[in-house]
Amino acid sequence: LVDPPAMSDDRDHATARALERTTLWPSWAGIAVVATAFSLGVTLPDRLRYLPLLASVAFIGLPHGAVDHLAVPRARDKSPTRRWFARVGLLYLLVGGAYAGLWFLAPGLSVLLFIAMTWAHWGQGDLWPLLEVVGVDHLRSRVHRFGALLVRGGLPMLVPLWFFPDHYRAVVDAIVGRFAAAGSLDPLFDPAVRAGVVGGLAVLSGLVILLGVARADDREAWAIDAGETALLWWFFATVPPVFAIGVYFTVWHSLRHVGRLIATDPGGHAALGTGQYIQAFSRFAREATPLTLLSLLGLGGLYAAVPNPPGDVVAFIGLYLVFIAVLTLPHVVVVSAMDAEQGVWSVESVKR
Repeated sequence: LVDPPAMSDDRDHATARALERTTLWPSWAGIAVVATAFSLGVTLPDRLRYLPLLASVAFIGLPHGAVDHLAVPRARDKSPTRRWFARVGLLYLLVGGAYAGLWFLAPGLSVLLFIAMTWAHWGQGDLWPLLEVVGVDHLRSRVHRFGALLVRGGLPMLVPLWFFPDHYRAVVDAIVGRFAAAGSLDPLFDPAVRAGVVGGLAVLSGLVILLGVARADDREAWAIDAGETALLWWFFATVPPVFAIGVYFTVWHSLRHVGRLIATDPGGHAALGTGQYIQAFSRFAREATPLTLLSLLGLGGLYAAVPNPPGDVVAFIGLYLVFIAVLTLPHVVVVSAMDAEQGVWSVESVKR
């Protein structure tokens, strides 16, 4: 085993601390406040449970993937070219288009693919902040990092399946119902299946954390990793899924990815390093606005194309999640390329 690669240029101390303040602290505070409220018995009217997901259309959620055309060149410390823009556009057109077509042909299969893909991507989204912002030194092998990915991505996807099966089913039915009759994924909600997947996640969570403490030289960084895992377990076990996913998607996953993008942008990196946080995030917002607006046109097109257009907020959320799924698949390709460029999976030796 060896230590992870040395800190990259886009993770100097000042920038890492700036990202901690602007992305990690807000995510901890937001998740903890909401979990505490629901643990104390707070309830929300049904119509308000969808508010965070609806807000994510314009606030951080949808925009967090709207600068994919700039992400990889900047991770390479290069300027994007027209050819690169064309490649990213073609990626979204072909890969996203193929997945959109699959929803019309096999909605049940598409939902399962969405769950698996989101599980992997949301886990993937936590690795870079752990390595580059928190600075953990205990994820020293690819196997350990993959285990951390499975845990972090599995928490929002699997924990609600055990604690809120009826809510989870309602969301799945709202998604599938845009294309076909609901009920095609009933086996997913079998008690034995639910117990198996959530029990397996609990065991894996414990193994990843215990292996980490055995390997950690930086115990403070390990404690942050373990604390985040415990915080997310608590959050998804106490907060109803639709509201929980909306909050998590906005203040945790998307915000952390935005911070990563700002850190790879020379102008954003400089602004973070000098404490000009508003300038750094405003710069991102300006760059993300054009393709965010274009994405809204795509959402409108999907609304017109589905066999069962939404007639209420629940059905609209289902449609929005389908649209997010279509965009996520090519987005995963881009983030995976960023991971490769920034050494997320690079270790000199791997103990299997």
